[in-house]
Amino acid sequence: MRLALAQLNPLVGDLEGNGHRILAAADRARAGGADLLLTPELSLWGYPPRDLLLRPALIQRQERVLASLAAACPDGLALLVGVAEPLAGRRQPGLHNALALVERGGWRIVCRKRLLPSYDVFDERRYFLPGDAPAVLELEAGGRPWRLGLTICEDLWVEENLRSRWPDAVDPIADLAPGRIDLLLNLSASPFGRGKGEVRQGLAARAAARLGEPVVYLNQVGGNDELVFDGASFVVDRAGRPLLRLACAAEDLAVWDATPTTTPATTTAAAPPDPWEQLLRVLVLGVRDYAAKCGFQRALLGLSGGIDSALVAVIAAAALGPAQVEVLRMPSPFSSAGSLDDADDLARRLGLATATLPIAPLMEAFAAALPPALGAPPAGVTEENLQSRIRGTLLMAVANQKGGLLLSTGNKSELAVGYCTLYGDMNGGLSVIGDLYKTTVFGLCEWLDGEASGPCRAALGLPTDGELIGAAIRTKPPSAELRPDQRDSDSLPDYGVLDPLLKASIEELRTPEELVAEGADPALVARVASLLRRAEFKRRQAAPVLKVSDRAFGTGWRMPIASA
Repeated sequence: MRLALAQLNPLVGDLEGNGHRILAAADRARAGGADLLLTPELSLWGYPPRDLLLRPALIQRQERVLASLAAACPDGLALLVGVAEPLAGRRQPGLHNALALVERGGWRIVCRKRLLPSYDVFDERRYFLPGDAPAVLELEAGGRPWRLGLTICEDLWVEENLRSRWPDAVDPIADLAPGRIDLLLNLSASPFGRGKGEVRQGLAARAAARLGEPVVYLNQVGGNDELVFDGASFVVDRAGRPLLRLACAAEDLAVWDATPTTTPATTTAAAPPDPWEQLLRVLVLGVRDYAAKCGFQRALLGLSGGIDSALVAVIAAAALGPAQVEVLRMPSPFSSAGSLDDADDLARRLGLATATLPIAPLMEAFAAALPPALGAPPAGVTEENLQSRIRGTLLMAVANQKGGLLLSTGNKSELAVGYCTLYGDMNGGLSVIGDLYKTTVFGLCEWLDGEASGPCRAALGLPTDGELIGAAIRTKPPSAELRPDQRDSDSLPDYGVLDPLLKASIEELRTPEELVAEGADPALVARVASLLRRAEFKRRQAAPVLKVSDRAFGTGWRMPIASA
């Protein structure tokens, strides 16, 4: 059997457009001699469709799109399409997350997802009911019958170390074993996470060992709101060895010949990209798709000469092209000459349009306007936050006037402890690095400036000669430059100490008592826990954060603001 793996980038809710994408892939698959085209989970909708699934008009439209797919399906090719199957007489949840087999002239449901995730960013039990039986699809191809085991995304995540997710659940892989399938297919929409590719391949390898057959893992690609799907689909043989690997963070289509014989000696599986390259490509894809799918062609950001805004500028230039990115320098009396020069040098290396708007006159105007209400000129943190809010207002004004997407440049460490200003540096339509701790920002910038990044920089259209971020930016002590000689370390612990505590608290859900028992300073742990809790009201008003970790601030972080 010849399978075509279509790693598609859908637009959520665009049923007709996604149908056209599937048909275009079908034409390519047929030209390659494929018998069956695989598309990702909910490929007709794009994942996650969220409350669009509650609209009856869209469910009805799905029927028409499926009929048009069946009418236009190439002869001799079958399609597996991810759909939302309505259940007669059911109110919410009244759907199955399902796969439809589409052939010339008709279609039918052949698989229903059995494990419905409702953790982190997932909320499938709001919309779907689980399937209650294993799915085996029987097809004729290559002169013989094939029995294909069908699973959808989470149905593969059933290993013993993951049983906390499904303590009382069925095991879709075990349920397929008695049927003696020839091949396991898993059609997914799995968002990127650092190290997640190795986890997926390990799950597929163990499923292959349990079933004694190869596993095809097909994943969605593209950015949908704060989630970025990295694709990176693959095939493993019955021993778990990779036979094929599709692109990371890009649409792709590959044809693979499944054979009932022993594993072939050759493989077309390329090595996966370096982890830093994966991270960079995913962030670039997230910005590119967020802008395109929201109707923006241009982006804007404030460039301070610090490492955070420098990294965001690089990502934006790679995502949209330097001609579509503008940066603003907004110096205050506290801005160092070195930072201004560093910002200029970076903008010049990237080829970005730059405008300079000094904020000293606006600071003076606020200082003159506020005494009747304050009883004195603004001072301390109030004066510092005014500088940030002046800059945020200028950025929003330029973005409004020019119709650009304003990119927020804050990192996860700052969002976690509230070292950021509402209506100031938090302004923006998208938080690009809001899921990167400060130490990760430094690490990614070090990699970008090293020789290993050269091929990736070239592929993304970035300059390849010499350093990109620059040693001056990478080595300067972090500072908001809102008062003379200010350093982040004046207000926060060193990031090398802070970030592990934050990661343990946010992503590993460790308690302060556990951290202290492991040797952390009790006063520091208590302070960090307090800052994390008190900053919740700021995070609730932050721009969407591109998710790249196991737990990001956003839809997967649902903490109350008023709490003990």
